[in-house]
Amino acid sequence: MALLLSAEGLAKSFGPQPLFRNISFTISEGERLGLIGPNGSGKSTLLEILAGTCRPDSGSVTLRKGVRLSRVSQVSDFRPEDSVRSVVEHAMDKSESHHQALRRPEEILGRAGFSDFDLDAVSLSGGWRKRLAIAAALASNPDVLLLDEPTNHLDLAGIEWLESLLQSSRFACIVVSHDRYFLENVATEMAELNRAYADGILRVRGNYSAFLEKKSGFLLAQAKRQEALENRVRTEMEWLRRGPKARGTKAKARIDAAQQIIGELVDLNVRSRTSAAAIDFAATDRKTKRLVELKEVRFRYGQRLILDRTDFTVVAGMRIGLVGANGSGKTTILRLIRGEIEPDAGEIVRAPSLRVVYFDQNRPLDPNLTLRRTLAPEGDSVVYQGRTIHVASWADRFLFPAEQLNQPVGRLSGGERARVLIAGLMLQPADVLLLDEPTNDLDIPTLEILEEALLEFGGALVLVTHDRYLLDRVSTIIWGLNGQGCAESFASYSQWEAWQAERSISRCDRSGAARPSDSTDRKAAPSKKKLSYLEQREFDGIEERITAAERELAEWRSLLADSAVLRDSQRLQEAYQSAQQAQAVIEDLYNRWAELDQKSNG
Repeated sequence: MALLLSAEGLAKSFGPQPLFRNISFTISEGERLGLIGPNGSGKSTLLEILAGTCRPDSGSVTLRKGVRLSRVSQVSDFRPEDSVRSVVEHAMDKSESHHQALRRPEEILGRAGFSDFDLDAVSLSGGWRKRLAIAAALASNPDVLLLDEPTNHLDLAGIEWLESLLQSSRFACIVVSHDRYFLENVATEMAELNRAYADGILRVRGNYSAFLEKKSGFLLAQAKRQEALENRVRTEMEWLRRGPKARGTKAKARIDAAQQIIGELVDLNVRSRTSAAAIDFAATDRKTKRLVELKEVRFRYGQRLILDRTDFTVVAGMRIGLVGANGSGKTTILRLIRGEIEPDAGEIVRAPSLRVVYFDQNRPLDPNLTLRRTLAPEGDSVVYQGRTIHVASWADRFLFPAEQLNQPVGRLSGGERARVLIAGLMLQPADVLLLDEPTNDLDIPTLEILEEALLEFGGALVLVTHDRYLLDRVSTIIWGLNGQGCAESFASYSQWEAWQAERSISRCDRSGAARPSDSTDRKAAPSKKKLSYLEQREFDGIEERITAAERELAEWRSLLADSAVLRDSQRLQEAYQSAQQAQAVIEDLYNRWAELDQKSNG
C-alpha cells in the first residue's frame, strides 16, 4: 500500500501542560485508523495539525504529492445563505469535469439520504447537519478523510449508514470516536493517545477487540517491568545508603546506572498513574413499583404523530432504551414523562411525589459561571448521600483539579461539560432517571464507569443514546418508535432492528403497542373502504414483491463491496445506479402498501 501521510515527532502544549510529545505515525492507502484516548489527550488537536489548521510546537506532517485531505470537525456549522446543495457544490473537487460536476452533488446527497437538496443547511437537525458535513467532505474526493466524533448527533440509522460508507470506501481515514461498536465495525487499525505509553501512542493492527487484547498484554508487561524496576531500585538504594566508604569501592558507572533506573521507574510511575471519574446515581427509598403509566396517550408534535393511543408502564428497576430515527420523538417522550408537556389525549399517571432527574442533551450551563459555582451553587460544599463534601474534593471526583475551579464553564470541553452535569444529577436522589444522549464527548473509561453506575441504579431508567454498546449492556427493554405514532417494546436492540426492517408502519398489533387512529377521541370508526378487485390482487402480492426487491438490492450492495468492482469505475457506477433504482422501487412499494392498507382499513 502506498504511503499517503507521515507524521514525525509531533508535540503540542497549551500553557504548561503538554497534550502530547514526539508522536509519530503513518497512514497508507485503504487504512481506517480508529483514534481513541482520554478526554484532554489531544485527539482533536492532532487532527487539526494533520489538516493544517493548527501548527505543532515541533515535528512535521508530510503528505504525498497530490494527496487530497478532508476533515469533518465535531461541530457542523454552515452559513445562513447555504442550501444543502450549495454546501456540497462548494466543497466539490475543482479538478472534475463540468459533466461530473453537474451530476455528483445529487449523487453524493442521495447516498447520504437527502431528498430535498434546496433546504437551508442551518435549519437541519444535528444528525442531518452531520450527514451534510460528511457528504461535503466526500465531495472533495479525498484520499485521506479525518473524522472527529462523527457519530455524535447521528441516530442509529445514520451510524449504520456511515459504517457502510467507510467499509466500502477506497480512501484512507482517521476517525476519532468513543463508539465502541462503530470502531469494532469500521477500524482496520487502532491507536490510543495516552501518556501511559512511552511513545505517547499505542498502535495495533485490527479492530477495537484486537486493540483491547494487545493493550492488555502491553499493560501486563509494563506492570511486570515496573515491579522488576521497584525491586532493583530497592537494592540500589540500600547500596547507596551504606555510606561513602562502601560507595567509594564501587565504580561510578553503578551510581549512574542506579540513577537511570530510578529515573525510569519515576517516569513509569507517572505514566501509569490513572484517574477515573467516580459516578454513582442515588435512588430514593421509595417502595412503589409502578412509577409512571401512559394510558391511551396521543401526542402530535407539529405535523408529526409521536404517540397514538399508547399504553406503557415504567416500573422500578426497569432500564428502558428509547430508540428511533431523528425526529421520531425520543426527546419529546422524555419531556412527557417528566411532565414538562402534556399529551393531546389520554393521561400520564405518576406515582405521588415522584422524583424525576433529567439529563438534557443540549447541556444547558451558564458559560459565565465558574466551575466552583456550577458544582456547588449554594456555597463551598455539596451534600451527597447525607455527607457534606468540599467542592474541591467533589470536583476531584470528576477529574477537575483545584486550579480549574475558578475557570468559566464556557471554556470546558464537551466531555468536561458532560461530567459537570452528571455531577449535578448525582446530588439529586431519583425514582426515575431520564438521560438524553449522555455519552456524547465522553471518553471510553468514563463511559465504562457510567455503565456500571447505571447498572447499579435502583430506580427506573429511560435512556436515549446512539451508543449501541451502552444500549446492549444497560437496557432491559428496548422501546422503539417509528415516527408515525407507533411504539413497540423489544427484548433487545437486534429485535428492534429486525422490526424496523419489516417497515410495519401501518399498524402495531402486539400488546402494549400504539394503535394508529385518525381521531383523538373514541368515536366509532367510519365504515371501511372496499378495495377494487385489481387493488386487492395488488395488495395480496405486494409483500412478495417487496421481498424480491429487497433481495435484488442486497445483491447490488454486495457487488458494491466487491474489491474487483471497487477497482473498476464503470462497473462501480453501474452497480451504484442499479442499487439506487432498487432502493427507489422498494420505497415506492412500501408507500403503496401503506396506501392500500389504509384504504382497506378505513
